Amino acid sequence: MNILSELTALLSMLAIPVETGVFSGKAPDEYVVVTPLADTYPVHADNRPQCETQEARLSLFSKGNYLRRKNEITRSLLAADFTITGRWYIGHEDDTNFHHYAIDVAKYYELED
Repeated sequence: MNILSELTALLSMLAIPVETGVFSGKAPDEYVVVTPLADTYPVHADNRPQCETQEARLSLFSKGNYLRRKNEITRSLLAADFTITGRWYIGHEDDTNFHHYAIDVAKYYELED
């Protein structure tokens, strides 16, 4: 499993449309764009890591009250053992009428054979 597939599954259980790119049609009134940020290995003395840290940004776009959905996503992420590394309000997009809120997350994964 990797962070993108795990986040997509988690958000679909919350009935939030997920994109990893640009919508080809009209965007829904609320959706999340998942962007991978980093895949890193912790430092090991023998240079053979056994796990990796994967990081991603969830960009919540909402035309309504984004606060309830932000809290719901946050609770779900924490319950699924994600580490939240940052959360902030990016701003209101006047041309599209979307509120944009970002949540950065990280998760540790055992290396697969």
